[in-house]
Amino acid sequence: MSRVGRLVVFAAPAGGGKTTVIRAVRAKHPEWLFSCSATTRAPRHGEVHGEDYFFWSRDEFLSRVAAGEFLEHEDVHGNLYGTLRTIVDKALAKGETMVLDLDVKGAASIKCHYPDALTIFIKPPSLEILKERLVKRGTESAEVVAKRLARAEMELAQVDKFDCVIINNEIDQAVADVLRCIEHGQAAAN
Repeated sequence: MSRVGRLVVFAAPAGGGKTTVIRAVRAKHPEWLFSCSATTRAPRHGEVHGEDYFFWSRDEFLSRVAAGEFLEHEDVHGNLYGTLRTIVDKALAKGETMVLDLDVKGAASIKCHYPDALTIFIKPPSLEILKERLVKRGTESAEVVAKRLARAEMELAQVDKFDCVIINNEIDQAVADVLRCIEHGQAAAN
């Protein structure tokens, strides 16, 4: 009998440090797969198509939505994001651990499809620190930063729906807390 894979779903407000935490966790567990999401947003400096995201046109993305290729998809700040069904199902069928990087709505959708998925919310220490991180990133206009902060309030109100909430004040501690959460979640699931 083959073992069923495991889904670990991360969510956080933009600027919460989710990508940094995921990279550090995966550096400690390179055998864990990363579900490359699709998006219509432009790549940021250093991002690679097919590794960080599948960067598609809006038309291509919507045609794949119509074909039922996504487990979940969402319009976030005018850009579409989604998780491809085939990538997740293939990993789970092989018994792999798959890491997903989503927003709170996407995490809720995945939990509906896969109730055993472990959901982890990466929480910034405060809204003020979140704003500093967004501004320091330098990738968005002041208007986009304001939209992201407004959305962050909605996202922070959803933390009680997650299996684990990790405060990302210091990266090494956040990563250690995430790994403990995953180990506990895996032990609890067995």
